[in-house]
Amino acid sequence: MGDDARGGGGGGATAEPLLKRARYRPNCPGCRVDRRKEEREGLPVTELCCMWLVTICSSLPIQYVFPFLYFMIRDLNIAKEEEDIGFYAGFVGASYMLGRALTSVIWGVVADKYGRKPVLLITLFSVIIFNTLFGLSSSYWMALTTRGLLGLLSGMLGPMKAYASEVCRKEHSHLALSLMSSSRGIGLIVGPAIGGYLAQPADKYPGIFSVNSIFGRFPYFLPCLCISLLAIAAVIACFWLPETLHKHTEDTMLNSSTEAVEEPCSDLNAEQSGSGCLSLFTNWPLMSTITVYCIFSLQDMAYAEVFSLWAVSDRKYGGLSFSSQDVGRVLSISGLLLLIYQILIYPLVANSIDPITLVRAIALLTIPLLSSYPFMPALSGSILQLALNCASFLKNSFSVTTMTVFNILMNDAVSQDLRASANGLSVTLMSIFKTIAPAVAGVIFSWAQRRQTAPFLPGDHLVFFMLNVFTVIGLMLTFRPFYARNGTSNH
Repeated sequence: MGDDARGGGGGGATAEPLLKRARYRPNCPGCRVDRRKEEREGLPVTELCCMWLVTICSSLPIQYVFPFLYFMIRDLNIAKEEEDIGFYAGFVGASYMLGRALTSVIWGVVADKYGRKPVLLITLFSVIIFNTLFGLSSSYWMALTTRGLLGLLSGMLGPMKAYASEVCRKEHSHLALSLMSSSRGIGLIVGPAIGGYLAQPADKYPGIFSVNSIFGRFPYFLPCLCISLLAIAAVIACFWLPETLHKHTEDTMLNSSTEAVEEPCSDLNAEQSGSGCLSLFTNWPLMSTITVYCIFSLQDMAYAEVFSLWAVSDRKYGGLSFSSQDVGRVLSISGLLLLIYQILIYPLVANSIDPITLVRAIALLTIPLLSSYPFMPALSGSILQLALNCASFLKNSFSVTTMTVFNILMNDAVSQDLRASANGLSVTLMSIFKTIAPAVAGVIFSWAQRRQTAPFLPGDHLVFFMLNVFTVIGLMLTFRPFYARNGTSNH
């Protein structure tokens, strides 16, 4: 335990007295996890695998709608003209993030008071119910409402980040956070692939799905149902996830000084948490990291919406005239390559390059990459497929790497007792930015389709130029005097 005490950065001079006063409560789930961490030096493989599944299932509903959203809005007959489809699609895409922005802090408080697992289960049950109802939407307003309710009840992201750092020993916490970020990134790629392949199954697979079946009458129900079934599997996996929140009562205390746990018990931290949460706003390393994180998240969410709308729009409007299945194929290839990248390449890159330097390099590479998209409609056949798959993989790997780096930097900027609150704050602010992104992207995309012959930035050149504007803003904010790095971040 001496090594753990010496390695416990962030506790400062108060760490040792807290450790000496901390006592093991046998009925406290957090104490049991801490005892197990102290006794078992290896990775908690079972917990990490279950975390991976739960995180993917919570991430799949976020962007799986984008490949078929254009066609869904068209079929719901809300848009009077074809050019208006992107306008209405943007609000459906934004409704999820708006709901999440309104409740992320509340779910963080609930997770800190009642435990991480209840919040995880509520999120998964909301996926099962409202994601299924979204697939059965018969009107635009039903689709908008069910997506918004799904966002309101999706409180997992902040608590899950805290959980990832609590279920592992300190030396493995960065690996757990990286695994969570990568699984979330894979979910955000695989989700659209599922949506692309499984939407409109009666048209794509008439030998399996009848036009008169429920999948023919509700052509966007199948991808929703598949994700809901995966969420049921994730609910079952939660039985193998231990609760990490400390729950102490005086009658459960065991007065044995030899049974001190590795971490200071959280009842001591809870006494400080009320005033500690306010200190987050004066922690400039944290707030500057969250701000840059939000800018890149906005760009990433806007890209996800724009990519699908652009790919399925007609070539006369600067698109690729893809079907939702074509979009799903591109995204599934990106997801497979992204998984290989996360396992084999990212650890080497992360260990050899300073985190913020890595973010800056990625931002610089993103600018020419996004600028190349408007020229792709001039290509065709295998050359187009190769160029588009390479560009999609690079963009998504850049995004996942950036998000992983910022998750680590945010956790390093605060002590463990404020980590859940810091993550709740970051999720709230990020969700606000991600609420704005699809709505604004849809409006700009719709406007761009009407200005195909403009002398400056015609058509989709305008859309990808605006994405690059936010890339440049994010890049500039990674430099001083705005960005401040925590000098004691390496725990």
